[in-house]
Amino acid sequence: MSTNKKRPGGSVRIIGGDLRSRKINFPDAAGLRPSADRVRETLFNWLQPAIPAARVLDLFAGSGALGFEAASRGASSVVMVEKAKIVASALRDNRDALAAGAVQIIEADAFSWLARQAGKSAFDIVFVDPPFDANWQAKAAHALAESGCLAAGALVYIESAEALDAAALPANWTERKTKRAGAVHSTLLQAT
Repeated sequence: MSTNKKRPGGSVRIIGGDLRSRKINFPDAAGLRPSADRVRETLFNWLQPAIPAARVLDLFAGSGALGFEAASRGASSVVMVEKAKIVASALRDNRDALAAGAVQIIEADAFSWLARQAGKSAFDIVFVDPPFDANWQAKAAHALAESGCLAAGALVYIESAEALDAAALPANWTERKTKRAGAVHSTLLQAT
């Protein structure tokens, strides 16, 4: 009898809004690391005035914790982009279980998807939380800036293992907030 079983993944709870205390399940997948409760609490305190009716993009959706939290707190639409088939499937299952009609799941590579977005949608808030070992934060920021999918004054949240180098980000973006919690650096920027 084999004892090598695939880990089942895990779950996180939505911490605020209409779906508060509801659970999101996610599979065990390489690089999948849900944002911790205290990180999400800080982020959504920062975003509180901007979330109602916002059009939100969760670019490397993973567990979906950030996108579902935004939907729970009143975002008008949330687009989650996730490349891994098993993870995208779990996102769809969670969306259906939560009856989160404002959430759209797109199974695609984030960079390829962004390259096709020129003039299609304008997002007010974007979450950029790729796997930390990929180190795609600056690349994703530039892809977003070039995509034409940011609304005027859009807020971009970037989660990283190290503090962001402002010189590596788009020149017309300004830092609004930053905080470190353990090994996670949270940065909120505004595209101007």
